[in-house]
Amino acid sequence: MAAPAGVPAPAQGLWSFAALAAVYFGFIGYFNPYLPLWLKELGFGSLAIGALTAVQSITRVIAPYSWGWLSDHTGRRTGLMRWAASLGLASSLGLLLMPHGVAPSGVVMGGVLFLMFFNTSAMMPMAEAALAQRVSTPQGLDVTRYGRVRVWGSVGFIVTVLVFGFVFERFGLSWFAAGTVALLAALVVVCWRLPAGEDAASVGRPAPALGPVLARPAVRWFFVSVFFMILAHVALYAFFSLYLDALGHSKRVVGVLWAVSVAVEIAWFLLQGRWLARWPLSFWMVVVCAVAALRFGATAAFGTNLVVLVLAQVSHALTFATHHTVCIAFINRHFADRLRGRGQALYSVLGYGLPGVLGGVAGGALGGAWGWAAVFWAAALAALLATLAAWRVARIEG
Repeated sequence: MAAPAGVPAPAQGLWSFAALAAVYFGFIGYFNPYLPLWLKELGFGSLAIGALTAVQSITRVIAPYSWGWLSDHTGRRTGLMRWAASLGLASSLGLLLMPHGVAPSGVVMGGVLFLMFFNTSAMMPMAEAALAQRVSTPQGLDVTRYGRVRVWGSVGFIVTVLVFGFVFERFGLSWFAAGTVALLAALVVVCWRLPAGEDAASVGRPAPALGPVLARPAVRWFFVSVFFMILAHVALYAFFSLYLDALGHSKRVVGVLWAVSVAVEIAWFLLQGRWLARWPLSFWMVVVCAVAALRFGATAAFGTNLVVLVLAQVSHALTFATHHTVCIAFINRHFADRLRGRGQALYSVLGYGLPGVLGGVAGGALGGAWGWAAVFWAAALAALLATLAAWRVARIEG
């Protein structure tokens, strides 16, 4: 059984969630940066590579809510995470069948990636819901303990990006598919080590309706803000490296700038408990969205200035890490108990699903027509819209 609200959850249970975050985001740090390179080595063209790399964002539009609805109505989040990880692993075995040197069918590859991501993309919303339940008190989410768990996802990401960048540079990408299978196998293992009792008390009880929560104006404006905030960050995730390369920055500079953002993200997750409790969640939401507007505007205007770029990347501690924690805490407050799975799923769909698809397509078209700086000016505008929506949340919640 989980510890009651207000009583610290067992450390062993939290370490299991930390291991899950490390392996899951380690898999993302392995797969996402190097999938396009592997597809190129297989013989796919640029258009096919763009379409295949978009599959993950497409699954984030439909998969999280499907699994989140199931987790809320069955009360078995841990069991469903185990199933999702196992099905993702089984699907990934199809990657081992792809021949090298001759591009396999794009439909076959797309089908394998869709099945794999349909399962894995749904895991973190369920994990976030289960973790939030374990580290919540009557006062809300314990951001200190949440940050100490979530930081391991950032550590896992940066470790795999750096380690496998070296490995692939030295030994090539021929083992990419096998590495994918191995990491997903590790994900299955850590899922089976998760504590299973935290949702047992709710099994058999009907899940509450979602409509009354979504009818709250603060919740609606919150999701509007989330949509535009993460839409703004698509410019960073998808086009930042291309922008820097077009400006003539070396690959070493590109790597250092990415490393700066992850380093401050890790530091903030560890220290956020000292700061987030000082002001209301709605205040932080307005601040971080406003900082994002400044960040992307500065990136667009001063892309050749390394000092400005470093400062912009340092702000990642606010625009990503703080924003993410504030969002999890907000969802935990408004989507309690048997609504947590669907609340986290909506955050994933409206934050990382739809903006990922729309931002990738629109950003690519905008960059091709007007240059990559235009993408970051558009990101600044999106962040400004997120700020206005967050301000509405703050006004409503007082």
